[in-house]
Amino acid sequence: MIPLLQPALRHGLLGLTRLLVGARASWEGSAPADVPRIYFANHTSHLDTLAVMAALPAELRARTHPVAALDYWGGSALRRAIAVGCLNALLVDRTGKATAEVMDAMAAVLESGQSLILFPEGTRGDGTVAPFKSGLYHLSQRVPNAELVPVFIENLHRVMPKGMPLLVPLICTMRFGAPLEAVAGEDKAAFLERARDALVSLSRSPSASQPDSQSTGQRTAQ
Repeated sequence: MIPLLQPALRHGLLGLTRLLVGARASWEGSAPADVPRIYFANHTSHLDTLAVMAALPAELRARTHPVAALDYWGGSALRRAIAVGCLNALLVDRTGKATAEVMDAMAAVLESGQSLILFPEGTRGDGTVAPFKSGLYHLSQRVPNAELVPVFIENLHRVMPKGMPLLVPLICTMRFGAPLEAVAGEDKAAFLERARDALVSLSRSPSASQPDSQSTGQRTAQ
């Protein structure tokens, strides 16, 4: 892709995402901050990455890298151009053949002071939060100073259900929760369950159908 076209395409894609699904940000325990973060979200559709990126303020979006599946987003020149050229995505092999290289690449982003978006379920679901894969735990151990911020993606599984080719326009909200606190001596299983519980708790938020005082301002960020 011609580099000069990337900003225009990025702006168009994010604008279209907001038009179709709203991609409203609701900060419910954390606030936008330019610190290294791992935003970990439930995975419900191919629009998840675009929706979370569209919900972030522009200054954070520029320093945030979605971790995307190489087999899908690298499957064609157009998808790769969108993922890497427009969304600053980090494409990873999820077959398990390059685990060390993937971890090194993710850690390097965080250690440079930037942020990642992860989908620790590993595959798209039906709106429920599935058990997490172990990558989030290992990354948190590798870069312990990175904040772990849960993001519950609300309604997007209804907009683009798995296996359905057409979009159903609905307002979707990205609910950013409080960062996970470190627990001394916590093992992998307990950590992953606690991280999953943080997402499930956001899905039951009392403000699920109410505007958030900070979210209105975030919608206008381009």
